[in-house]
Amino acid sequence: MPVFTIETTYHLPVFRHRDYNARTIAAACRLAIDDDDWDVGRPDYESAHESFVSGIWPGAKAAYSAPSLTVPAHFGETIQRKARHFETLLGLLKMMMVDIRAGSTPSSEWVSRAAWAVARGEAILAGAKDPKMVGVGRGREALSGEGGSDA
Repeated sequence: MPVFTIETTYHLPVFRHRDYNARTIAAACRLAIDDDDWDVGRPDYESAHESFVSGIWPGAKAAYSAPSLTVPAHFGETIQRKARHFETLLGLLKMMMVDIRAGSTPSSEWVSRAAWAVARGEAILAGAKDPKMVGVGRGREALSGEGGSDA
């Protein structure tokens, strides 16, 4: 049976309380964001984010000693899946809007891609595998390793 070294990660928020003198709330927020002195920061263990797989290597104790393998999308960080999917949805919406503005019916390929994108969005929210694209030419998802992983 194969052995894999798996790196899992979670993000631990760090917070600080600091006073800022400013004319407006927005100016105070800008000062706080621009302030890079975190010496008074404290970890917020109660708000730790989800665990996710951040690396996979073939073999025992193999982290960073060989090229990493592709992490199946549904084991990755949910916020990153959402961000990548937002770009896909925006691209689809732009392409469909071109047809709508031209008074054309969106092509069946774009409608199929949109249906897949909706199913993928639902899978992301459920923490499930990405659906397979059926009968549609695979674009960027195929290049990035996203899409219908069976893992």
